[in-house]
Amino acid sequence: MPPPRHEHRLRVRYAETDQMGVVHHANYLLYLEESRTALMAARGSSYAEFERSGWALPVRKAELRFRSPARYEDELVVRTWVAKLGPASVTFASEVWRDSDQTLVASGSIELACIDLRSTPRKLAMLPESLRAALESDGA
Repeated sequence: MPPPRHEHRLRVRYAETDQMGVVHHANYLLYLEESRTALMAARGSSYAEFERSGWALPVRKAELRFRSPARYEDELVVRTWVAKLGPASVTFASEVWRDSDQTLVASGSIELACIDLRSTPRKLAMLPESLRAALESDGA
């Protein structure tokens, strides 16, 4: 059974496109970030609150595969799920779909490491149990 997917909708803004009228590749990282923080919030774990409590999840690895261009004013649906949960890391996988014709636009994954913001120097840390529980839930 596939892991539960969180759906996040957005509309491509003009500033996100390049001279050819296509979404610039760097913006997909923003779309994936917006979707994964929305997934966390939907599961009761606000990323802002997570940081205020002394933790952070910096990106350790990012992969993207582009399949079809998205353009200005396209409505996109970003489907995100927890692909892997390690002791001190989490990997989110995502697919970006154009809503109007259900075309897969891009897919990717982001691996994040957990660090303790209160330590000097900042050190790798185990995922807090509250975050782990939220990420293991199905979002219902």
